[in-house]
Amino acid sequence: MKLIELQLYKTEYFDSINGFSLPEDQLLFTALPNQMAEITHEKHPVVILCGMEPVGFFVLHSSDRVKEFTDNPDAMLLTAFSMNHVQQGKGYAFRGMNQLKQFLNQLFPKFNEVVLAVNKRNIPAQKLYQKVGFTDTGRRKIGRIGEQLILSLKV
Repeated sequence: MKLIELQLYKTEYFDSINGFSLPEDQLLFTALPNQMAEITHEKHPVVILCGMEPVGFFVLHSSDRVKEFTDNPDAMLLTAFSMNHVQQGKGYAFRGMNQLKQFLNQLFPKFNEVVLAVNKRNIPAQKLYQKVGFTDTGRRKIGRIGEQLILSLKV
C-alpha cells in the first residue's frame, strides 16, 4: 500500500499540480490547484502526496473569511479541495483527508475546528467529508452555483 500523507505546498510541487485535470462536472464545484497555490500568512495550500507525487490539493484559511462559516475564532476554513482526475477512485482522498486532524494538531495547534462549504449537488464530496468525520452544521450558504451545506470537523 502506497504511503499517503498531507504536506504544506512547496513550489517544487507546482509542475505536478499544474498538470491536474478535472472533468467539467467537477470543475463546477472547485478550482484547479494551480489557481489556488498562493501562500500567505492566512492561506495555507496543502497537497495530498502519494509517495512523493501530489495527487490531491486543498487550501486551509485562517483569515477573517472563516467568520462567514462559523462563530468559532479557532476554526480554519477548507476550500478548493480536488483530486487529480487520473488518481480518483484509489482511496487517496479518504486516506489523505483522514489525516486532517493529526495534520492540524501538528502544524496549527491553535485551531480546534475545520469548516467547509460543499455544494448541495456535490454528493460524492459530501460522502467523502462525512466518512472522515465532518458533520452538517445545519447552516446554509448560497454560492455561485447554488446552495451549499456548511460542514464541520472538530479537531
